[in-house]
Amino acid sequence: MRITGLDHIVITTADIYKCIAFYAGVLGLRHELKNGKHAFYLGVQKINIHCRPAEFLPAAQRSTYGSQDICLLADCDICTIKAEIEAKGYPIEEGVVARHGDCGAMQSIYLRDADGNLIEIAVYEKNSK
Repeated sequence: MRITGLDHIVITTADIYKCIAFYAGVLGLRHELKNGKHAFYLGVQKINIHCRPAEFLPAAQRSTYGSQDICLLADCDICTIKAEIEAKGYPIEEGVVARHGDCGAMQSIYLRDADGNLIEIAVYEKNSK
């Protein structure tokens, strides 16, 4: 067996409206509601949203609000991203800071969604890959 990529992750939210406001409004991800299921799309991956623990089965054994730590990649200047988020009135928890990701050196900022999940937004340095 050879795992080749990541299709989706699932986040459980206590408030779908605040969740949509963050992922679609602050981060600019495309939101879709299909057959009663919420999802946000980024590239060829997606974030599925459950509106309560174990909403759809099978599910994680201990779905807990705010237990995720996710790194999202972006393709523009990290300072521009930080300024855009701050202009929307959303707080940055930390950054810009230097980090090392799977493909090398990157610059990151950290913020939290409405459920307390830690969201890192990272941009790889041009010579990293």
